[in-house]
Formats: sequence, structure tokens, C-alpha cells
Amino acid sequence: MIPTRSLSKWSVLACLALAGCGSDDVEPGNQQLPANTAQAAATYAQIVLASYQDSVTTAEELDTAVKALVAAPSDAALKVARNTWLDAREPYLQTEVYRFYEGPIDKEGSGPEGAINAWPLDENFIDYVKDDADAGIVNDPAKTIDSEALVSMNEAGGEKNIATGYHAIEFLLWGQDMSDTGPGDRPYTDYVSGSEGLVKNQDRRGQYLTTVSGELVNDLESLTEAWAADTAGNYRAEFAALSPKEQLLRVLTGMIVLSGFETGGERLQTAYDSHDQEDEHSCFSDNTHRDMVQDVLGIKNVWTGSYTRLDGTKLSGTALRDVVNAGDAGLAGELDRAIDESLRLANAIEPPFDQEIKTDAGRARVEALITALRAQEKILERIFRKFGLSVPVVE
Repeated sequence: MIPTRSLSKWSVLACLALAGCGSDDVEPGNQQLPANTAQAAATYAQIVLASYQDSVTTAEELDTAVKALVAAPSDAALKVARNTWLDAREPYLQTEVYRFYEGPIDKEGSGPEGAINAWPLDENFIDYVKDDADAGIVNDPAKTIDSEALVSMNEAGGEKNIATGYHAIEFLLWGQDMSDTGPGDRPYTDYVSGSEGLVKNQDRRGQYLTTVSGELVNDLESLTEAWAADTAGNYRAEFAALSPKEQLLRVLTGMIVLSGFETGGERLQTAYDSHDQEDEHSCFSDNTHRDMVQDVLGIKNVWTGSYTRLDGTKLSGTALRDVVNAGDAGLAGELDRAIDESLRLANAIEPPFDQEIKTDAGRARVEALITALRAQEKILERIFRKFGLSVPVVE
């Protein structure tokens, strides 16, 4: 089992910057890159921008829906907000393959990933929980609720003290998941000012929800700006100026760390070993099965040089697969099959995930996906070595 949240950014960054770290099993005779490597990197940048733009679009729709909920709370408005949150997750999860190499999303000291998608989340850091009606920022009038304050409180005092991002919004829409058969069931009256019952601070809760949804849009917009085309001084311009070898190293690093460490390890192996709902990635909404599918789909997008936009438009170009196929067609075919198998097994996970990790049949499905992702990771290691690249060290 890989310990939860044990990824050292600096260990991965060191492999990007220093020769000789990672595995020593490099094939020095195969370090000449195929001529299409730079074209594949250009396709990658186009896909990155498009998927972040789609993430902004769906986050804006989510922001509109939560503002409507807070302005006029009702069961219908809450349902719309929840469905819009689920829709917003679809493009964003496909972007997680762009992490782990000190790019704009998780650059040390400035990347917004922790504000966007940090987890696991201690519910009582934000709001009331089953055994404590007074818990959380919402119920502490001494704590200011605005963007600056909430961003400053995110992960303050502990890595589970999550104050912002998708999972904070998820908790505020669904509440704790106390059911074995479905998601959380927070009532819309939690946002009705002066409503009867033990729940209080409805206005502060609404202010919190609209604040974090607006901040999510801002954070995602910063990523589209970083990857915008023909913009001097942004990350995309920096990426385009890198050597093809460094570009390839960064693209592959996102793929291999997401495949093995993040999805196979933190998001699946940890929950599989603990049998604990608290280790489930989207535990309030019971959307974890989609998290797995979309993460693997993001890896496939990068591999195949393609991305399907929200409006159905399909982007495509020279793919990373084309690069690897030029160097070793057999190895490219192996990764084709491995990614397809991982995606098939991710789609086979049955919701709710918190029951998959408790039943024999469900655990078998989860274990099969973990095994497939680890096999995919091993093939990616061989691709690193084929092109004379050091495999990233994850500690």
C-alpha cells in the first residue's frame, strides 16, 4: 500500500531537473527522439488548453446554480446544483494528467491544485456534522467568510482541513454520506434563513458556498491563462521553448504518476486496504466511480492526442502514441492495450464506491483496476527508459 498523500513534489521535480535520478535502468542507445516529438508536444498543449476551458465553462455553470440555490432555496434548486457539480467534474478530472511536473496546476508555492481539488476533507472543519451542530467555519461567527479568508484557511493546521475547491462544494451540497445505498442528503432548508430545527447559520452557509464556487472559477481561469496560445511569458510559451526531450519527460511524468501513485495508489489502494468511506475520493456525492473513469480517460487523451470538447468537437493531432510507435511499435501496442483495459475496468466499478470496497465482488473489481493501473505504470517505465529518460521517484 502507498501511504496517503505521501507524494513529494520535490522528488519528482528533482528527476525533471537532475540527470541520473530515478531508475538506473536507462537504455542509452535509444536516446534519440523521433522527429515527431515536438509536434506531439504541440498537440498536448492544445488539449490541455481545451480541457481547462471546458472546466471553466462547467465551473461557471456550477457557480450560477449555487447562487440560484442560495437566492431561492428549494429541493429543485438543490438538485440542479448537485447535477451541475457532477457535470463540472467530468472535464476537470480529465485534466489531472497535467499534474506532477511543476506545471501551472501544482507549481510549488503558486499552483492552485490544493485549492481546487484537495482531499480527503474533514467535514467538521467546514460545517456541522452528525455529532456536533456547532462545528466548522460556517458556525463560528468569529471567522470571516470571503475568498481571502477561506483561501488562507485551506489546509491550515492540517492537510485534511480543506476549505475550498470541488470537495468543499460537494460537502456543502450533499452533506455527510450516512447511507449505505446512496449519497449524502443535506436538506435545502440548510440554506433557508431562519428555518426551524437544529441547523443554524443558514446565511453564512450560503455565503460560504457562493464564495468557494466563485473562487473555483477564478482558479480554473488562471490555468487557461497559463496555457493560452500565443501569449508571451505564460507557461505555454515556456513549455514550447523547452527541448523535445524535456517536453516528453514532463508529459510522461503526468501520465505515470497519475496512473500508479495517484489513481492506483492514493485513490484506490488506500480505500481498498482501509475499507473506509473516509478514504473515498468523492464520498459525499458517491461520484468516485466517475473519478476513476475520467482520470483514466485523461491519460488516454494524452496518449492518443485527442480530446472531445463539451460541444462534441473532437480535437486531434500528432499523438504521444505516434512518438512511441516510431521508436518501438511493440511497446506502443502494449500501452494501447493497457490503457484500454484500465478504462474498461474503471467503467466496471459499480456505485456507490463505499460499498465496492466492502463486498467481495466489489473488492475484486477494485483490485482488478489497481492491478491494471500498476501494469500500465510498468509499461510507462519502459517507455521512459526507451527514450533515455529517468523514471520519476515518488516518495
